[in-house]
Formats: sequence, C-alpha cells, structure tokens
Amino acid sequence: MTLTLDRKRSRNPVKTQRIEQRYALQLRKVAQQVGSIVAPFSPGDMSSVPTIEQLLKAYSDMLKGWATQTASNMLMDVALRDEAAWQAMAKELSRGLREEIRNAPTGRVMQALLAEQVTLIQSIPLEAAQRVHRLTLEGIENSTRAKEIAEEIMRTEEVTTSRAVLIARTEVARTSTTLTQARAQSIGADSYIWRTSGDSTVRSDHKKLNGKIFQWNNPPVADERSGERAHPGCIWNCRCFAEPIIPD
Repeated sequence: MTLTLDRKRSRNPVKTQRIEQRYALQLRKVAQQVGSIVAPFSPGDMSSVPTIEQLLKAYSDMLKGWATQTASNMLMDVALRDEAAWQAMAKELSRGLREEIRNAPTGRVMQALLAEQVTLIQSIPLEAAQRVHRLTLEGIENSTRAKEIAEEIMRTEEVTTSRAVLIARTEVARTSTTLTQARAQSIGADSYIWRTSGDSTVRSDHKKLNGKIFQWNNPPVADERSGERAHPGCIWNCRCFAEPIIPD
C-alpha cells in the first residue's frame, strides 16, 4: 500500500517553509559580514587580494561554532516536523511498524547532515575569496573590462547573499528528504513516489518524474542537462517530495 503522509498530494506533509526562511535569514548574516570585509578594499587592486583572502579564511574558521549551532537548530526543526508527519500517518499502521518508525536510526543521519551543513556555511566566505581573486586577475589580464570587473567585485555581498539563500532553500529540503528516507528504509519501504508541488514553477525535468516510482538506492536523473541523479528535494531549488511506499 502507499504511505500517505498528507491527503493533499500536491503539498509536502513536512512543512518547512518557515524553517527555510529562518535558516536563510541566519545565512544572510554571513553574506553581510563577507560584504563588510571586502567593501573597504579598492576593487581591482591585486595587492589587496592576499589580505582579503586571509581575512575571509579567518572568518570562515571563526564560523565553526556559530555554524554548528545554527545548523543544529535547522536540523532539529526539520526533524521534529518530519517526526510529527510520520506520527500522524502511523495511526493507520500496525503497532509493530509504529515502533520501528519510532526507533528509526535518524541519529547517525543527523550527525552526517550536521557535518555537511557546517562545511557549507564555512564555504560561503571561502567561495567569496575565490571570486574576488578570480575577478581581480581578470581585471589585470583585460584592462578594457577593468571598470566592469571592479563593479562585479563590489557586488560580492549581493552574490554571496544569493548563494546563502540557495543553500538554505536546498539544504532544508534535502534534510527533510534524507530523514524521510531513513525512517522509510528502517521499516522496509525501499521505494517512493515522486511528487511535485504541482504549481507553475515546477521544472520540466521534474514534471516528467511526477507520479513515478523510484528506489531509494537508485535516484533518478533530476537534471537532464548535467545528468545529475537526486531524490526529490535533494537538488538545487527543488520543492518536490518523496511519498514512501510501504510493502504489503
């Protein structure tokens, strides 16, 4: 039978929109700090690049404690929502299955997710440093574009903010799917139905996947251009979700 976490299949039963907004708000703070580090330097001045890189690397190192707490809060919020959705569904299942769901090995999954989130948060200033370095070199190699490149360097905070928001949106969804997978596989639910959000913003690749059955151990191609395989919610900007199937 199909495990239905929500009667309205166009909606993800694990509500994560507010969690995503809170996580994005926190990650924007990192982008703002990156901008404040880069702003005082003269755009295109190659001599300042080592100092910028050093400052951004130092900031990345300093972020570890804050990143751990921030990511932990996000993970716990998603885990609680995921657990609540499964508890609501579990009323229709046997007592044995309810116990298996309750004892699912989500702890190890959470630890792995936390480590990945901390690395991603710390990568934000490091990626900004790489971008400044690359743009500065382009300005030296192509003096006709020096002004344009200098303006791009001054957009570092804006670009970093976009990266932070993308991380928040993608990682909250990926966390939700990963926890769903852990609980589903713990009770022998090795397959799921791909469900989209059902609105006009669903990408064409995912419309083709909607309603089809896939195995947790063999994710489908979620981006035909790159050939990247992923479960619902586990690729950039994806709002799709997996509806697990319980074996008879």
